[in-house]
Amino acid sequence: MISTSKLFSRRNFQRISLATATLGFAIALNSCGTQQSDQYEATATSKITWAVNYSNDPSGDKQSKIEEFESVSLVNRNGEKPDGAVYQDDKGIWWPKEPPKPTLDEIEAKQKRPTDKIGKPERLREVEYRVKFDQDGERLNLPTNYDVYRQVVKAYPDTPLTFTMGLNNGSVTKATPQ
Repeated sequence: MISTSKLFSRRNFQRISLATATLGFAIALNSCGTQQSDQYEATATSKITWAVNYSNDPSGDKQSKIEEFESVSLVNRNGEKPDGAVYQDDKGIWWPKEPPKPTLDEIEAKQKRPTDKIGKPERLREVEYRVKFDQDGERLNLPTNYDVYRQVVKAYPDTPLTFTMGLNNGSVTKATPQ
């Protein structure tokens, strides 16, 4: 029988750690691929939503709840100004006309308990970035980040790109001109 002290000796621990790290690195490398394409599209969906915080404690305890009201969104394609765009922000993202602010009656109607404190209505702004391209005859539409979105916008439509995929090829982490 092997004693516990020999099984977990410093030397064995280092060997096991090295083997585990090497295996993990190999799996990570195999999960991330690249794909070249000259047919692609970058989208950035900008969204504005009105929201109100309802809580028993104005400092925001765990019993608070955020209720969302009306929202609007706008799809930016390849950095071009879409129909319905009202303004462009510092990052080159076009935004829609703001939705109407909720009325006091609408805000009070969503109050669950009479003891809830109603916060001020706030505009939430979010952007979802995606890249579409063909891979082996299939059209992929994968999430990405702002940096990849901008690289694709700058390259569109004339420069072929190499896309670096994220973990399990479930996202695009990089776009580089070929």
